[in-house]
Amino acid sequence: MKKLLPALLALCASVAFAAEVEVTAPWVRGTVTGQNATAAYMTLTSKRDFTLIGATTPAAGAAHVHSMKIEGGVMKMRAVDGVDLPAGKAVSFAPGGYHIMLTELKKPLAAGDSVALTLRLQDRSGKVETLDVKAAVRSPSGEPTHDMQHAHRH
Repeated sequence: MKKLLPALLALCASVAFAAEVEVTAPWVRGTVTGQNATAAYMTLTSKRDFTLIGATTPAAGAAHVHSMKIEGGVMKMRAVDGVDLPAGKAVSFAPGGYHIMLTELKKPLAAGDSVALTLRLQDRSGKVETLDVKAAVRSPSGEPTHDMQHAHRH
């Protein structure tokens, strides 16, 4: 019983945390032969202030939070230390903006596959929590597959 109680408390804490950050429509762009990097996208809505400070995935050697923006007429992509998730505000990670860059892919990612991601979020007190996400892999064009479109309508 002494060993079971800490495990149950940890499970309850992670379930409570997961209820504080909602992840909507997570997806990863599929790859073509020889491609060793791609990006993950989603919308994050938090019930209290957090900052997304990182991510990991078994599908890639590295995962970094990035931003894209036009500077002087040129699209520039940069790694960022974090993205603020203000309480109650949806923050979009989408092509042309914030995204999670996955590099050193372990294998090609095909439409219909899924990718496990672990998001690292920090609250205002500095406490870091993790949140597990399963993201559907779309085609290299970013379009949902026929199965995904059908599932979305129901």
